[in-house]
Amino acid sequence: MQNQTELCKSDIPRMLEIANIVQEGKSQKSFFFKHSIGCKPGQFVMIWIPGIDEKPMAVSYWNKKEFAFTSQAVGKFTNALDKLKKGDKLGIRGPYGNSFSIKNDACIVAGGVGLSSLSTLIDALKNPLLIYGARSREHLIYLKRYKNKNIVISTDDGSFGRKGFTTDILAEFLGNQKNKVEIVYTCGPEIMMKKVFEICQRQGVKLEASLERMMKCGFGVCGACMVNDKIACIDGPIFNSRQLAKMLDFGSFARLKSGRKVSLNEYHSAH
Repeated sequence: MQNQTELCKSDIPRMLEIANIVQEGKSQKSFFFKHSIGCKPGQFVMIWIPGIDEKPMAVSYWNKKEFAFTSQAVGKFTNALDKLKKGDKLGIRGPYGNSFSIKNDACIVAGGVGLSSLSTLIDALKNPLLIYGARSREHLIYLKRYKNKNIVISTDDGSFGRKGFTTDILAEFLGNQKNKVEIVYTCGPEIMMKKVFEICQRQGVKLEASLERMMKCGFGVCGACMVNDKIACIDGPIFNSRQLAKMLDFGSFARLKSGRKVSLNEYHSAH
């Protein structure tokens, strides 16, 4: 087993041994590494599987001794990840991107595995309200991790928590004048985040959203992750309300690996 070492930011993949794998939900696993990494909430690392591909993954667990990312098996790359075992090695470089601000009186809205991009933020905040939803009970992650948090859970099919959508819960919460909210943070399906943005705009509440885009380099060279005039890997992946209001692609378009701009539905179908 590798000794714990300090992992400094590098643009060259370092082959690290998987120290542990935790099953989080259906086809959802967290991969742990016994390495220290300098990382802020919301940042990501590039994960390389030799002979397969390289993809960005949010740092979902972090402390001074280890870090992890959480993946959901949906395509060629993530299904290859799903087959790996403890002791196998992955190429890792980064961390990259900007980070969430840290503010009190916060509300977090997460959808599905998007919670992994918000998890280290939740750990850094003081008692935020967490509104979390997924298609069904089996697609929820981190239930034990956040069981003592101020959390409201919804599922589309009503198999766990409240039946319905996270955006309905957020609208109710922000609509109650007794609830003091300085900022909302969100990550999940972009159609959900667009609705979160619209609700926050109506209520005059600040928002920071973590956007997913095709990232091939991680440091602004390839241009595959462009969102209008923003480069998601260096200007983001976290964008605030003012930026989102000017990003016409937000909630509508993304780019494929070829660079071609397509609808979000086509983008996700290709993944």
